[in-house]
Amino acid sequence: MNPTHRVFLDAGSGAPLHPAAREAYDAALAEGWADPRRLHTEGRRARLLLDGAREALASALGCRTEEVHLAPSHTAALHTAVVALHRGRRRAGAGVVLSAVERAALHAVAAHVTDTHAAPVVVPVDRVGRVDLGAWSAAVGVPGVALAALQHANGEVGTVQPLDAAHEAAAAAGVPLLVDAGASVGHHPVPSAWDALAADPRDWGGPAGVGVLAVRSRVRASAPWPEDEDPWFPGGVSVPAAFGAAAALRAVLADRQATAPRQSALVARLRERVAREVPDVDVVGDPGDRLPHVLTFSCLYVDGEALVTELDRRGFAVGSGSACTSRTLEPSHVLAAMGALTHGNVRLALPRDVLEADVERFCDELPDVVASVRRMAGAVGL
Repeated sequence: MNPTHRVFLDAGSGAPLHPAAREAYDAALAEGWADPRRLHTEGRRARLLLDGAREALASALGCRTEEVHLAPSHTAALHTAVVALHRGRRRAGAGVVLSAVERAALHAVAAHVTDTHAAPVVVPVDRVGRVDLGAWSAAVGVPGVALAALQHANGEVGTVQPLDAAHEAAAAAGVPLLVDAGASVGHHPVPSAWDALAADPRDWGGPAGVGVLAVRSRVRASAPWPEDEDPWFPGGVSVPAAFGAAAALRAVLADRQATAPRQSALVARLRERVAREVPDVDVVGDPGDRLPHVLTFSCLYVDGEALVTELDRRGFAVGSGSACTSRTLEPSHVLAAMGALTHGNVRLALPRDVLEADVERFCDELPDVVASVRRMAGAVGL
């Protein structure tokens, strides 16, 4: 089977390029190709475009332009934020507090900066993936904590975190809060409760090659690199990529009031039909307080990779709800932390222009796909 009509349902951290991003990228490629550090006319033109991108991003995130730093990727933004804030808080201590459902990149860098000290403090979450606020408050209140990290919303299961309360607890303890908003900016109202915030243009339809890190000027940080004009990310980033990212964010925020309710309705329909029509399935994440476009479910007696492959064969591009790769084959730490089924996972992240008919066709075909994979695995009559 090789369907000619493909349905793309895996827009998390890799959404289709927004038309506004493509238009802005092409325009900046024609005008902003020069090195923005140069003093000649071409360099100054590139600098104007880069400064305009940072100004637009700052406006969207609710901070000052000088507080926005452009990284080569979202992962680079997260890594640099943790290292710089940790170095800047050396006198306060070396501890790092983060939730159990932060992305793997944050867990990795937290372990990296604390490798000669105590291990990072990992705060548990409940069955829907929401952080335990009591445990969080206790953890950030312990003397010697350098920084805390909590996502705005989980890109795997969609659950939104109680950022206001978490930030209040961290602030009371004098601990800066890094917020990973890589899955939420462009889809959910931008949070204001943060000291540092990382956002991912790939998730809102921006081009690859740029990430966004905003750090409040009040936060103590120490750049981990040798001296450079840009101490956060030496060498700078692509001017067209930055300009395209800013243009895409402005566009998606402008139409979010129309797009988000439509996506939410489609996800609600998916949750209802998957739970009702697929036997032995676990639909995870908070059913209400969630991202509008994300859904993950887990199926008993099947392998997630086999499900993704069979759906792809039938024309549906989906992600795995696990954080595993073909190299590590490790189950999702997010689902494990929630106490949910960690195998047989499928993650959907709906693009903004997804068709209702395509979502219904996915629901129509899914029960047979699951049954077929179970038969191939010999998991029948269980």
